[in-house]
Amino acid sequence: MTKKKFFSIILLTFIFSISSIAGDSVFITDKSQNIVHQNKQINEAKEKFSNKKLGSFIQNGKTHFRLFAPNAQHVQLYLFKNVNDKKASIFEMKIDSSGVWEFIFESNLKGYFYNYKVIHNNGLNGNSPLCVDPYAKAVATYTTFFNPRKSIVYDDNYNWENDEWIQRDWKDLIIYEMHVRDLTAHSSSKSKNPGSYKGLIEKGITGGIEYIKKLGVNTVEFLPTMEYGYCEAPYKDSLNDKFNSWNPYSRNHWGYMTSNFFAPAAYYAEDWKSFKWNKWIGKDGNQVKEFKDMVKNFHKEGIAVIMDVVFNHLSEYEIGNLKEIDKEYYFRLDTKGNCIAQSGCGNDLKTENPMVRRLIVESILYWMNEFHVDGFRFDLGKLIDWETIEEIIREARKVNPSVVFVCEPWGGGYDPQGFSLREWGSWNDQIRNGIKGENPFNALGWIFGQWYGNNSIERLKSYVNGTTVDFKYGLFQKKDHSVNYLESHDGYTLGDFIRIGTKEVKSGKKINDYDKNVKLSPKQMKLNKLAALFLFTSQGITMIHEGQEFARSKVIPFDISEPDSNKGKIDHNSYDKDNETNYLNFKHAEINAELVNYYKGLIEIRKTFSAFRYADKSDIVFFEEKSNPFFLGFRINFENQDLIVLFNSNQEKKEEFTLPTGEWDVLADKNTAGITAIKSISGKIIIDSTCGTILKKK
Repeated sequence: MTKKKFFSIILLTFIFSISSIAGDSVFITDKSQNIVHQNKQINEAKEKFSNKKLGSFIQNGKTHFRLFAPNAQHVQLYLFKNVNDKKASIFEMKIDSSGVWEFIFESNLKGYFYNYKVIHNNGLNGNSPLCVDPYAKAVATYTTFFNPRKSIVYDDNYNWENDEWIQRDWKDLIIYEMHVRDLTAHSSSKSKNPGSYKGLIEKGITGGIEYIKKLGVNTVEFLPTMEYGYCEAPYKDSLNDKFNSWNPYSRNHWGYMTSNFFAPAAYYAEDWKSFKWNKWIGKDGNQVKEFKDMVKNFHKEGIAVIMDVVFNHLSEYEIGNLKEIDKEYYFRLDTKGNCIAQSGCGNDLKTENPMVRRLIVESILYWMNEFHVDGFRFDLGKLIDWETIEEIIREARKVNPSVVFVCEPWGGGYDPQGFSLREWGSWNDQIRNGIKGENPFNALGWIFGQWYGNNSIERLKSYVNGTTVDFKYGLFQKKDHSVNYLESHDGYTLGDFIRIGTKEVKSGKKINDYDKNVKLSPKQMKLNKLAALFLFTSQGITMIHEGQEFARSKVIPFDISEPDSNKGKIDHNSYDKDNETNYLNFKHAEINAELVNYYKGLIEIRKTFSAFRYADKSDIVFFEEKSNPFFLGFRINFENQDLIVLFNSNQEKKEEFTLPTGEWDVLADKNTAGITAIKSISGKIIIDSTCGTILKKK
């Protein structure tokens, strides 16, 4: 038997098994009734907007089920008492004039599981998949290909203990972009609940919130934590017309394949050290309570919570979601009826449709009201239409005027200016590429003593001032719309960028000694510190990525079972690796403790001196040296704070600088940083190559 024929048989068997798991194999028509489809009613529904509450909810002892699917011709509710039930009670749903299908059960069904079978051809089609409720508040997922799910009738009465949103000026934000699992999944975190919501807020451990507190950041930004597609197609085989040639893990770790916009990811509520295939997760709904516990505990420490959210597309590697509920209404389609995918993820949501817009806005408000989330970062924000962008922030500010909204200002275009005009913040790729470079091979930036693209001293001045539109090539109406960063989950870590950029580590070379690789050379240490010094003294929002503070290196482990040809190499796209490539190894934080302490000191300086957050461009005076184009300095006079910052990215020469009259305390130099003076000086100061300093007038 050929491999192809063998796999075809396995595939058919697998598809039938999925149908059985989802409860699609048996029809029990208890209380069902035949419905005569009314074409006129459905056609009218396509153009209408509904204000009816959607999803499942309990009211006056009755359980309501509502689904918006204006183009469907027939919808059935499938009800299961237990998640493993293969037999369902089936109920016919009725449609109203606005396209909402409804069924009301005369009793409280809290804890029951349900799905919808949505028919788009005349009559019943037994092969239609069972669909998860897009408004489900909790979801159980079977961990296998297609990610089959069952919605949960969920209702809780959580005790928030007087918790409220953390309302902070955007300019004060110091964001730590992180993955819920990464901060405790490694054994070095000492967590008793590794990789989970619980583990993240454990007391007395090395990792998790304890580590974040010691670092000093005031905001965390979670990579996507809504329920998502955990599994992709089997490697080197086809499934659902997709041949997986790219992902030997058949897994998704980062979470950018959202399936449910109201449900927390169930995986992080499981007591699993590693992912288990062919298991139901989230079936008890504990993920809702544990997510709330997590937010509440961060708030108790004065740390705000931002969620990375994906509304531009839906999970590609599954069946039984909005694509099957109403593809025509929910997605942008070409003339042949195929999904348009500027996102690069198989589909783009049609956010301009009123009920898709309502879905997004209500999701945001739900996470604010029910989970006390303080802000949001939108993935590929440019794929969302402007009217929706405007309504999101308008409605959210009615709930919390200080709610944070930032985004990737690309995807279907590039327009940070447009977002800024609408009071949104955006990731500032100008400062990212200008300071470190666009890639570590042939496009190095300023810290390496090189200019990338059209960068110059004048551009650096713009970055210091928040990259506002009153500077050439500026992007933002206000500096607090500029999210300044040098590393994110995408691409090489800053540490690896520098390792490769210095040519001290070869890209593509296998690394046998992880500890030796992560240990920074003197040159790498200087470059990391200089980049951090520029980042933390620039106006705008400051963001760092998990592990940036110890120059984390993403090396793919040798001792994994997956057939990854890049084992032992540095990775720049670790979205699929639920392993030590992504987990934070706190032993490496100890190895590079000098850099960790430098970051702690810079964070303390930024929080202490409001000049680095609130000074106007008129408060800042720059210094240059014509004989050294890679030297830049500036002085800030703001609210009785008199500070000088000096940078020298020239790799060949030191720079002597004559200080203004008076005595100056050195707060940061090439070795350390903090609010306690290292020493006091006057007259002249020497700035070594690839170094910087911060001084405060006595």
